Amino acid sequence: MSSSFNPGDGVLVGASAEHRAKPVSTLAKAAGVPKRIVAATVAGNALEFYDFVTYAFFAVYIGRAFFPASTPLGSLLLSVAVFGVGFVSRPVGGMLIGAFADRAGRKPAMLLTIALITIGTLGLALTPSYASIGIAAPIIVVLARLVQGLALGGEVGPSTAFLLESAPPEQRGLYGSWQLASQGAATLVAGVIGVSLITLLSPDALQAWGWRVPFAAGLLLLPVALYLRREMSETLHAAPLEASQVGLRGVLRQRRVILLAVLVIAGGTVSNYVGSYMTTYAISTLKFPPGIAMGATVMVGIVTLVFALVGGWLSDRYGRKPVMLLPRIATAVLIVPAFLLLIAHPILPVLLAVTAFLAAITAISGAASIIAIPELLPCGIRATGLSIAYGIGVSVFGGTAQFVVTWLIDVTGNPAAPAWYVAGISAMAALAMLALPETGRRRLDD
Repeated sequence: MSSSFNPGDGVLVGASAEHRAKPVSTLAKAAGVPKRIVAATVAGNALEFYDFVTYAFFAVYIGRAFFPASTPLGSLLLSVAVFGVGFVSRPVGGMLIGAFADRAGRKPAMLLTIALITIGTLGLALTPSYASIGIAAPIIVVLARLVQGLALGGEVGPSTAFLLESAPPEQRGLYGSWQLASQGAATLVAGVIGVSLITLLSPDALQAWGWRVPFAAGLLLLPVALYLRREMSETLHAAPLEASQVGLRGVLRQRRVILLAVLVIAGGTVSNYVGSYMTTYAISTLKFPPGIAMGATVMVGIVTLVFALVGGWLSDRYGRKPVMLLPRIATAVLIVPAFLLLIAHPILPVLLAVTAFLAAITAISGAASIIAIPELLPCGIRATGLSIAYGIGVSVFGGTAQFVVTWLIDVTGNPAAPAWYVAGISAMAALAMLALPETGRRRLDD
């Protein structure tokens, strides 16, 4: 019997008995999922995060170009506030594109997010400065950040669902950890480009046009990611689902899991974005030269790439819960002493060591977390549920993190303020993790 897609309930109907018994992902795995298909997911995800986080690394320069203020701190605060604007649209992107992925498929959703991130990055790369076009400049930048946020809000759910559904059951952790590892790769590439630009260009050239180069480089690679994703297979289920397992009704049934997931993601995202902020922190608070401070960005990228995969592997071996919980507790306990050490000894080796420590424990915990959450959700809302939890958690906590810590440092005069903020959010996330069940040995719900 032939199969047909019913867009009303997001499932394939009329399939044969054999196909109804197995999700598409199981059938694909039986035939062997080509590694290039997984690579397409990872490459596209990395490029989208590269374009998004590059803004954070060049916040000082972007602030001067688009947000003139009476003081350097005011300009920086405006710049990081607009960095946060990119998070406002994440929940919207998560709900809309996540639902689209659960109905139409993972592949079309991921093609859509690539198109959106391209539009947002064009806006950032090509907009003239405030000195050239006045108030239109910051307005265009804000709109570009909103589009980028929409894309990333809708990217994480479908791409993570695809990775899990493509994976052999005993390697779901390792496959899924590429979601976070690809973000580390994006950070690494952004950092290497940033160090190169700061080394090769004069401060005036960097301010005038140099900070735009990383965005232009990302634009050149996005068509490659788009081409790769066009060749992807589809992993959306073939088995019919009850109405209570899809759409808004399905999300409401899983509201407890999604709420806990928001708190879990909050711990990781605050640590992650404070880690990404270390370059700006080193320049503006510790008074490092920009070229040396950018080394923190490179360190975050390398460590996140490596330790996210370590976290995924460990979660396959020992379970998701201990691997996400123990590093989060370690963060809450050790991050303040680590920052105090850096403040007392503001030299490059200590900066890199503290940055590496924060990035490593964040990556291990984050990899296990991003795998456990969709494993708790049924197939019909897997992308939507993760997208909502991720979008809200990252928007409320990640989107405000850099602004909050910049403001806290200024108000309190305490350069260790970022560490206290990370510690508090990490403690809250650890409590949420304790409330979640173990998913490492669970069969992925079809």
